[in-house]
Formats: sequence, C-alpha cells, structure tokens
Amino acid sequence: METGDLSTVRAQDGHSCCTPATSRAEAVGSHVLHSGSDTAVNSESKPEFGFDFVTIGGTFDMGDPFGDGHPADGEGPRHRVDLTEFEIATTSVTNDDFARFVADTGFITTAERLGTSAVFGMLLEANPGAAGHVLGHAPGVPWWVEVSGANWAAPEGPGSTIDERRDHPVVHISWDDACAYCAWSGTRLPSEAEWELASRGGLKGRRYPWGNRLLIDGEWNCNIWQGEFPRSNTPDDGFVGTAPARHFAPNGLGLFNTVGNVWEWCADWFARDYYQHSPQSDPRGPETGDKRVMRGGSFLCHDSYCNRYRVAARSSNTPDSSASNIGFRVVR
Repeated sequence: METGDLSTVRAQDGHSCCTPATSRAEAVGSHVLHSGSDTAVNSESKPEFGFDFVTIGGTFDMGDPFGDGHPADGEGPRHRVDLTEFEIATTSVTNDDFARFVADTGFITTAERLGTSAVFGMLLEANPGAAGHVLGHAPGVPWWVEVSGANWAAPEGPGSTIDERRDHPVVHISWDDACAYCAWSGTRLPSEAEWELASRGGLKGRRYPWGNRLLIDGEWNCNIWQGEFPRSNTPDDGFVGTAPARHFAPNGLGLFNTVGNVWEWCADWFARDYYQHSPQSDPRGPETGDKRVMRGGSFLCHDSYCNRYRVAARSSNTPDSSASNIGFRVVR
C-alpha cells in the first residue's frame, strides 16, 4: 500500500461503523506475523503490569440467546463450552502499559511503520492541527478518516498526545502489535471463548456483563454512542472517545469495560459458521483465515447501527488493521 491509497481502507460488510479494514501486507512486509508465537521481541527488563489478573475457567453456554446478532457475525447456535482455568487481565492494556513496552523494546507499531491509521472523523474536531494530515475518507463510510501520523502515541494524528490519557486503553493497535506485546510480557491474547466467559462476569444468558437492561436506574454502565450515529454524539455516558480503562463498575469477576470503549483482539481466526462445529473443550477457532476475531464493541457502537456492545457479539478485522477504537487485553 502506498500511503494515502484509500483503496486499502474499506468498510467491511456489516461492520462499517465498527472498524475499517485494511490490506497492508505488502507495505508492512516481513513485519506481518501469522501467529503470536512467531513474534520475537527483545526485552531488557521484566515487564511490570499496570493491571491485575483474575483466575477463571469452567463450563458455560456461549453465543447469543436472544437473536440480537447480525446474521453475518455468526453468533449462534448457542452451545456449551468447557474451558481450562486461565488468568485474564482486569482491564485492557493502557497507554501507560504499552509505553513501558515500547520504552523497553523500541517496538514500532504497524501504524507507525505505515505512517497512517484510521481515525473516527469527529475526534479530529479536538485536534485541528491534524487537518493538513487527512489523506481521505474510507469509501462508503466517510466518518472514518485516514490520517497521516496517527498512531498509538498520537491518536488523532500530529498535534495529539496521550498525556491526558495515560490510563485509557491504547488504540491504533493491530493484531500483530498486540502479539508483540504478549511476547514481551509473557502473556497471550485470549481465545474468543475465554473472552466471552470472562466478559459474562459469572452471569448466565445475559446481554451485558451486568444483566439484560442497558441502563440501570438511568445510569450508563459502558462507553458507547448516544445520539444519532454518526451525526451527533450527546456523550451522556461522559465520553466522546475512549474512557479510562477502569471507568464504570467492573463485572462480577472484577473485569472492567469488556463491552464498549474499545474493541479487543482475540487470538482466533474468524469464521461465520465456526460455532456450528466448534469443539466443546477449549475451542481455539479455525485453523486458518484472513481476519481475526474482535470482541466487545467500542465507544462508536449504537443500537441503530451496530449493537455489538453485547457479550455474545462478534466482529473481525485483518491482522494488520488499526484504528482509533481497537485495543486489546491479555491472558496467561
């Protein structure tokens, strides 16, 4: 990909409000990885985690019991899953966490190598200095803008910083970048099944980590879009973009923001029909694919356009894609 070539930044079928997909293998070259275990990162010190881990495992019913999902996402059929015990981080990886990784290793993310990443256009209003760095809009989804110089440390492009967002989830992270962080920290990305068990917070058959009602006593429990997508956001939940990783109440297992805020990469390849034949014990996704699973939705989700802020909701993107609402959390 040549920088500024918007033919590589495109809407995904049924996923256009979620994240734009990119096809960057030619530009990234040897940096593109096909497995997290292939990632080699030199570390000079033992990583320090800015988050806690909780231990979970067991049997649960996975998938959508309400018929809320998009047909192309393959949220059904609902099925029983048995998971070996594992530890999962209570929050997504924050800017502070990722900054320690970069300081220790000198790692350069996919967005930095390419010199561009996808930014939700409304976020640029707070960073007028990025206007001269806008390369264009994604075809069919003009609210997604390709911005030269946008990356994890400059989320809205040149002139923006993470100085006031050190405790927010790191964004503009590709699946490849997340795997590199895992290799450094001695962790891994969760399987899709592990992610869903953790997100459910110990509740059975509910839409959200806290129950079936989106609001409780009129209060928001997650960071999603309020207003008319994509024209106006009333930020009734307090945020136009990301929220701190520990904002809002944790679920019953102590995990924060497993729905809304930022999409979180999972280890699995994505397949629409995977649940129809997935194994009951420790499913790990298809053996091959062209997109990786993402879970949890983001601050851009709205029920009129993308109701993927539910614990059963699925999405996907190419492993080298990055955007202003894609992050990750880790397990071990």
